[in-house]
Amino acid sequence: MKVKLGLVVLGLVVVMMFGCAKAPQQAVDAAKATLEAAKTAEVDRYFADEYNAAYDSLSAALTEIETQNSKSALSRNYSKANALLASATATLNELMPQVEAKKVEVKAKVDTLLVNVQTEMAAAKKLISIAPRGKEGKAAVQAIQGELAACETSLAEVSAVVEKGDWAAAQDQLNATLAKIASLKNELQQAIDKKAK
Repeated sequence: MKVKLGLVVLGLVVVMMFGCAKAPQQAVDAAKATLEAAKTAEVDRYFADEYNAAYDSLSAALTEIETQNSKSALSRNYSKANALLASATATLNELMPQVEAKKVEVKAKVDTLLVNVQTEMAAAKKLISIAPRGKEGKAAVQAIQGELAACETSLAEVSAVVEKGDWAAAQDQLNATLAKIASLKNELQQAIDKKAK
């Protein structure tokens, strides 16, 4: 009888120890602090996908904690939330030291993009000089010239972005400008080919 009673008491002690888990507030605070430090280090700019994944993990962990908090004290289990918090924190801590190297890499891409944009701009201007200028052609060519002028303005604005050292924004702006010029060149080439036929 005493053995049975001892086993019941032992079982209750085990349930109380493991079943009455507390919310991992310390891990939440650490993950939030790491997320803020990562943003300050510009992880969100240079490793956007990874940063967003870590942010999503933190959000999922907070949701999981709320779910567990709504359960009875004996059935709470924060292991999933702890795993999500640990994953988010580890990812961000791994990325923060890599930001400077990534900036150097993006700066090299920006330098290449600047050359490409200028080359493509010159090619587009050359196509404008030989584009057909009939009734409809003249208006179309003028519209394209206006859009190319906007691309040149965008290219000039990149200098200010580069001076701030915001290589990610410069890369985005140059990629958009390059895509626009490519579209305009394609439009011009189609008009030239149509006239040639």
